[in-house]
Amino acid sequence: MPGALFCVAAALIEYFFGLGPALTVMLVGLVIADYLFVPPYADFSVFDRRDVMLLVSYPSLTIFVISLIERLRRAQFRAELFASVAKSRYEMLLRADNNRALRLRTIDETHRLLRHLPHYHDTIILIQALDRKASLRPDAQHVTGNANTLPHTSAPGSRFSSVHPVDAARLQNTLSPGSHRLRIKSGEHHYKPVDCVGERFTTHAGDFLVLRIGD
Repeated sequence: MPGALFCVAAALIEYFFGLGPALTVMLVGLVIADYLFVPPYADFSVFDRRDVMLLVSYPSLTIFVISLIERLRRAQFRAELFASVAKSRYEMLLRADNNRALRLRTIDETHRLLRHLPHYHDTIILIQALDRKASLRPDAQHVTGNANTLPHTSAPGSRFSSVHPVDAARLQNTLSPGSHRLRIKSGEHHYKPVDCVGERFTTHAGDFLVLRIGD
């Protein structure tokens, strides 16, 4: 079998480089095998049965092997392509599900905020936007009854004017979700400590914090 090693070489070339280079290696191997490994050696002038056997067996076996490898490689390529497409579609579905979940969450938070505001309208002290895109008013406004000013990211509630000026000024820098204790006017010049609650709401327009008098 003078062409066995050349058949293996053609199969390896087919696996790594494709059909064209493999056929080239097969033809070059056929010439080299007939010239160097078939008696009479290094001579093309004599053509006998051994040359015929080489010309029939070696190309037939090599073409069969490289055709099989080519088919397997194409099947592998299709499988990898389908896997890549499936992965891309799966990632698209995940992103769509995440976006839908985020939209549902913001819608639920918006509805909760809308239900919250009318229910506690008379006890709301301050509404503050927590990010840049959540703007409540285009300009600053002065709070009636004191010298404090509210930036455009804050809006006073119905009870804000009753808050002690020092506490009102402190709210602009330290307001956060949770419990707060503020001094709220209960008479003409008398302030009474009152427990208040700050609640955070995430909506499509941004994050907001609603400070109200506790129950």
